[in-house]
Amino acid sequence: MLVLRDRRLRPDLHQRIRRRRGRCREPHRSDGGPLPHCPPFPARLRSDPPRRGLAGRPVNRDAAGWVIGPRDAITDVPGIRVGHWTDRRRATGCTAILCETATAAAADVRGGAPGTRETDVLNPANVVRRCHAIVFAGGSAFGLAAANGVMRFLSERNIGFETTVGTVPIVSSAIIFDLGVGDPRAFPTDDDGYTAAARARGGQVAQGSVGAGTGASVAKILGTDGRWKGGIGTASVAGPRGIIVGALAVTNAVGNIVDPDSGALVAGPRADGRMIPLPEVLDRRAAGMETLVANPAENTTLVVVATNAALAHHELQRIAYQAHDGLARTIVPCHTLADGDVSFAVATGALAPEPGDALVAGAMTVRAVERAILNSVRLAKPLGGVPALTRS
Repeated sequence: MLVLRDRRLRPDLHQRIRRRRGRCREPHRSDGGPLPHCPPFPARLRSDPPRRGLAGRPVNRDAAGWVIGPRDAITDVPGIRVGHWTDRRRATGCTAILCETATAAAADVRGGAPGTRETDVLNPANVVRRCHAIVFAGGSAFGLAAANGVMRFLSERNIGFETTVGTVPIVSSAIIFDLGVGDPRAFPTDDDGYTAAARARGGQVAQGSVGAGTGASVAKILGTDGRWKGGIGTASVAGPRGIIVGALAVTNAVGNIVDPDSGALVAGPRADGRMIPLPEVLDRRAAGMETLVANPAENTTLVVVATNAALAHHELQRIAYQAHDGLARTIVPCHTLADGDVSFAVATGALAPEPGDALVAGAMTVRAVERAILNSVRLAKPLGGVPALTRS
């Protein structure tokens, strides 16, 4: 910076830099100083926040200053692939998240009405403590069958937990209740899960009313008449040392959706031609104007978090815990008896471990989950008579 501040030291360098940045296109005096009409070297170039990352690459930051991953998707974590199967006519679907290269996995069930499969196997106290895929599906408990198709897909490729007689794919799964949006007799099957796995790719991830989020809805604390369309969303955060944390969420919550940065209501129950925030809902209930009709076991938010950090199993379990902080900051209320909220976390271990990585990844997890949930609602489309924030 000394060279830049004192143009007498390197007048030729000063002139080249000024021209490259578009600050001055006129010739300079032979002593390196500017002509009278040439503005002085701008001090703001020294004081403005950097526009590039530490590695010199341009960065994109969200409203809170977090660096957004290249695709802003869970697939920014190398080795993570996502595929959807969608039935828009009957408003259901499933999503396969393939993580064959993951070195560890964890799960945390916080809701009062969960529907899950192969979550206990991920307990740090148990033997396997990893999975090869995670499946989110609609169809309530019927939808758990989609995991069978993903198992078959992986088994055909000899991907799984090694046993003395062959490989057994470990496929964890969780479901949402979407039977009240489309055809109540429709649910993802074994073959549909296989299709979702076969479609799994890295790169951009379809969001909104697709896959497991096809029949999702939110803001149902006053009943389904005033609900909004939910869906599936993803986001990623890039941190120091190349750490990436990506999240994918299926939002089918009974609660309202709020923006954690501003506290603004994003999606709340519709009444009197407007959205009602939760405090007003409770006031109206106390005045006898409204009745809370949150149907038990018919709401759920599902989240999977992935990172390329090398985390021990107990550290990854903590990441699964912290994912629920993202739920609590964007869904009000959450973790109720009427929700089946579940989080999963997987680590690929691609980065060499350093002390403090778990702390960094945990902080990034909360932000990635927040933004994934907001995307799941903001990008949803109207379906089955349920309106969406996006009208088309």
